[in-house]
Amino acid sequence: MADQNVPPRRPRDDRGWDVRQHPSTGYRDPDASTPHGYRAAHPGGQPEYSRGPQWVGPDGFGQPTGPTGGFAQQTGGAGLPNVDDDEEPGRPVGRRKALAALGGTAAVVAGGAALAMTPQVRSLFGDEPVGDATGTTVTDGTAARPSGQQPSTVRTYTEQNESYMGSRAGEALKKNAPTGGRTFSGPAAAAAETPVTVKTVLAKDPILHLARRATFGATPKVVADIRERGIDAWLRTQLDPDKIAPTRAELKLAELPTLKLSTQQLRDQRDQLNERGAQPEREMVEATIARQIWSDRQLYEVMVDFWNDFLHVAADFDGGEVYRASFDRDVIRAHALGSYPEMFLAANKHPALLLYLNQNDSRADAVNENLARENLELYTVGVDGGYTEKDVRQAALLQTGRGVNDGKYVFRPERHYVGKVKILGFTHANNSKDPKKAEAAIDAYLTYLALHPSTAKYVAQSLATRFVSDTPPKSLVDRLAKTYTANKGLVKPVLMTLFSSSEFWAAVGQKVRRPMEYLVATYRTLGVSPEASPKHDNGDNKRTPFARGLRQIHDKLRELGQYPMGQPTPDGYPDVYVAWTSAGTMVNGWNEAGDLLAGYRTTFTYTRPEKLVAKPPATAGAYVDALAKRLVQQKLSAREKALILGVAGVSANTRVDATFNGAIAAVARAILASPQHHLR
Repeated sequence: MADQNVPPRRPRDDRGWDVRQHPSTGYRDPDASTPHGYRAAHPGGQPEYSRGPQWVGPDGFGQPTGPTGGFAQQTGGAGLPNVDDDEEPGRPVGRRKALAALGGTAAVVAGGAALAMTPQVRSLFGDEPVGDATGTTVTDGTAARPSGQQPSTVRTYTEQNESYMGSRAGEALKKNAPTGGRTFSGPAAAAAETPVTVKTVLAKDPILHLARRATFGATPKVVADIRERGIDAWLRTQLDPDKIAPTRAELKLAELPTLKLSTQQLRDQRDQLNERGAQPEREMVEATIARQIWSDRQLYEVMVDFWNDFLHVAADFDGGEVYRASFDRDVIRAHALGSYPEMFLAANKHPALLLYLNQNDSRADAVNENLARENLELYTVGVDGGYTEKDVRQAALLQTGRGVNDGKYVFRPERHYVGKVKILGFTHANNSKDPKKAEAAIDAYLTYLALHPSTAKYVAQSLATRFVSDTPPKSLVDRLAKTYTANKGLVKPVLMTLFSSSEFWAAVGQKVRRPMEYLVATYRTLGVSPEASPKHDNGDNKRTPFARGLRQIHDKLRELGQYPMGQPTPDGYPDVYVAWTSAGTMVNGWNEAGDLLAGYRTTFTYTRPEKLVAKPPATAGAYVDALAKRLVQQKLSAREKALILGVAGVSANTRVDATFNGAIAAVARAILASPQHHLR
């Protein structure tokens, strides 16, 4: 039987998933028993029974589909809450337009800094009509996307990235991407020998480049650490995170009461936790946010985020409150820098994935193909990996028997299909219901998938997209895939190949921060402390200030449209800039930066903006230079500097005090709206 401790929800399946549990809604039919222990939804609404295999796929009962389904990434926009509240007459440059010009530049600087603003941002001020989500005003549907598909019909993690990059904005980015390269003896050697020829406003400093790509945001401490240790030694330390001491904030995670509870304890205490308003799935997300901001194990956290998009299980699925924290701890985090085949096998025996993709309901005489399909399409070989619908069905038959009972993984031999299977190049007699033999057959197949050449390429393409460029060179992808195969899916050798490749070091400024990355980097660069402000009054609230503050960040990220493990569908978030072009989201991020500078969230402690620079220069131009060096680790261009001086209504030679004559918060916020902060 299905886990009876998971409460039902109403079905809302408009994509054709098994209506008893769509991954985006988690609905489970409480009336799931039939003479065969299974009830599937017929398109006409009547239950359908059969003694032979019945297929429940993305198009509904008895309607399996091809390997290309359809989920669209929707990004939010929060409007213009306060970006124009400081527009004053008589200033040389309006703050609103200056901010838009600064932030909008980040939309195109990766493609060559050809324009001042994207069409979406320009449209805020009546300069141009709003375009589509790729930064164009006309979409003719003929862009070179995989199989001619639009983004809304693309599902796989890599394929959706390629689809978005088929737009006009994507083509502009491609023209500025680094081309082929080579591997050096190590990262430091590659950094020293690689010239940066792409157009970018970022400083072509390899230390800053590494800090931006291998962390969630460069800070003075991180940059100083890399310079002191050297590139190779710093990376060796980051690749051995267990030897890095936990930070103060990580120790404070003990204030999230459900984080330390086991799956069994979460099940047993469900009613009590509900009465207290504790939400385990949200506290897990908030712990992840805290680690992204404050952990010194930054490369590890970047890889945790990468795998949470690649091997994706949504935090908010029905049952996530019990099982998702364990999936994060025992699957993703346990193997983030280890072995992907081991991660993949562990995932396929974890209740979170088995419930999320309906495997608990699949049996020999009523087969649900959701997990079998996603194992091929999303988690290993990819949509172009060479599999067919017959392969999906064969895989679904082979995987029958795996499920969840009493909150734990179980194998039910009576549900397992017995018979020879052939999937891609894998064959197995699969001639026994004996649990050990049947499980061994399934694990052999999953291991085969995890080590398949198409999986090596798929993982390599995704890693190169995350760390190098929205359009990574084929030379690098091929090299990473070769390393993956030679090392049987070990993650660290692949990362070392990546960091030892000239393509990585040549790609300065070729990635734009997604909404979550922008906000986390803002917290990091402003040096926000996890301790509560002295002026904070927690009242009689049962949650600590730290826990409340993390919830506030979580809510803001939801508003921005991206938060850890937040994608409801199993494809994970897109990892390319043109999937995230939203003027409202960009403005909302700037306003949050303004709130942080003002210290509005008293659950944390902030450096006052006039204290960000230890010894502020006496003239406005020099002060902007010093503040930019503090916040974005480099000076701004002459044009950007002029825009920021315009925000304050002063010239470069104007004498200013530590408060920038009262404009320091506006100036700092403008720097955080610059392309130097939006790019990584």
